[in-house]
Amino acid sequence: MISPTPRAVFLMLMGMPLLIAIALFAPGLWILSAGWIAGVCGIVLMDGLLAAQLRAFEVEADIPPLLYVGEETPLPLRLRFAKGPLPARLEIQLETNEFIPQLAPQGLRGWEARTRHYDVDLTPSRRGMARIVRLWSRWRGPLGLVQKRHVQEIGIDVPVTPNVRWVRDEAIRLFSRDAEFGIKTQIERGDGSEFDALREFTAGMDRRAIDWKHSARHRHLLAKEFKTERNHNIVFAFDTGRLMSEPLGGVPKIDRAVTAGLLLAYVSLRSGDRTMFYGFSSKPGVTSGFLTGTSSFPKAQATVAEMDYSDEEANFTLALTNLAGRLERRSLVIIFSDFVDTISAELMLENVKRLTDRHLVLFATFEDEALSTMADAAPEKPEDVARAVIADTLLSERDLVFRRLQRMGVQIIESRPEHFGAELVSRYLQIKQRDML
Repeated sequence: MISPTPRAVFLMLMGMPLLIAIALFAPGLWILSAGWIAGVCGIVLMDGLLAAQLRAFEVEADIPPLLYVGEETPLPLRLRFAKGPLPARLEIQLETNEFIPQLAPQGLRGWEARTRHYDVDLTPSRRGMARIVRLWSRWRGPLGLVQKRHVQEIGIDVPVTPNVRWVRDEAIRLFSRDAEFGIKTQIERGDGSEFDALREFTAGMDRRAIDWKHSARHRHLLAKEFKTERNHNIVFAFDTGRLMSEPLGGVPKIDRAVTAGLLLAYVSLRSGDRTMFYGFSSKPGVTSGFLTGTSSFPKAQATVAEMDYSDEEANFTLALTNLAGRLERRSLVIIFSDFVDTISAELMLENVKRLTDRHLVLFATFEDEALSTMADAAPEKPEDVARAVIADTLLSERDLVFRRLQRMGVQIIESRPEHFGAELVSRYLQIKQRDML
């Protein structure tokens, strides 16, 4: 797109008093008016011809595969004019969707071999799917009378996930304490619980592995050898409804749950298990299918980025029924959710009960610090007493729901956000140690 600049318009308007005077007092000199208009138009046209060419302009963008909430990530740009003159100043602006705050225009100067490299800093404000829409570029002619505008369509979606760059180190640290517990069958032999073969007992072997029945039959000590178990199914079910979208310490609960889930996902993938991510609110949402190996961890990050916040109530009946239909064998199903009272939890309890008939369920939620603070606060006014009584009633109802879940055989984690990830990993390792899957 080519358009005149305010300077060109001002230059044309400078001759208006003369043109009006000629029209009023000396119409015969109309040729001077035409000359002025033609002269300004000629100068503008010449400036457009001398300006850098639109067709010669090339843009290359190296889009990052992932962005992290609140963290600055550079987007490298390569701007190049293949031929013709170069502009003294090039102004660019990157257009994005609401996940990335609107970026201010940037003026660039200086060229190297007809090329200009520049990094646009992207700082997402929330988790989800950011979109790099297009790059706007414009420059002026040498006289500043013509402005040329170039629009480069990009249209690429980039997942925005919680900042989990520390996940790998933290996961390895937690995992290394209990590295090889548990475990579904592979060719490896070790500390599993699945019988593999008998071998002659030798010094240094665990005496508990001796098979006394076969030893008596063969008249020398024989010990059992086990396969190391791996390849368990670990399912992360995230409630993205209204309660989980509420902030906890300034961060939505679902974001905290996703961060902890990714931490455990890395641990489980590294230990040889299969992981699946599943989101739901009023209806089933995105799902990743089962992932294997740490090389699939970016796929897990991309999946959780698509789990958008919702202001609707979670439909546990539809979501958990749909999830149960996807699972072909016994799995560890980790449900990240929350509830307010026994009434709102009734449908959740009913559907979790159906899930426990075949699978091991772990219910993970955050401790309600606001209720605990109100219940424990020293009353100073009558309103404080009423507030404390209501808070204590709600806490009692939460405990009642937890007891009902425990009677169903559901594992429970209720923790503060700062300890949530570590407790989740510890419980996972305990489950594998006890061979509960």
